[in-house]
Amino acid sequence: MEQRTLPEIKSLIEDAAAQLGISPSEFVVSSAAWAARETLSKVESTRLLTPEDCAAFVRALENTEPSQALRDLMALDEETAVAGS
Repeated sequence: MEQRTLPEIKSLIEDAAAQLGISPSEFVVSSAAWAARETLSKVESTRLLTPEDCAAFVRALENTEPSQALRDLMALDEETAVAGS
C-alpha cells in the first residue's frame, strides 16, 4: 500500500512512531489494523436480521394476542383520553 498525505500529517505519524520506537510504516499498519478491527466489530454488532429471522419476528408480532395487562393499559389510555376531552 502507498498513501499520500500532507506534510503535517506525515510529521505527526513520524513523531508518534518515534515515541513508540517503531517505524512510521509499522505505526500506520498497526493503526490501520486497529481501526479496521474496530470498524468490523461495530458493523457485526449492528448486523441486520437474516431474511428468515426477520420473517419469524414479524410472524411472532402478527400472531400475538394482546395480554390482559396490555388490554387494561389500552382501556386506561382510552379512559384518560375521554376524560381529557
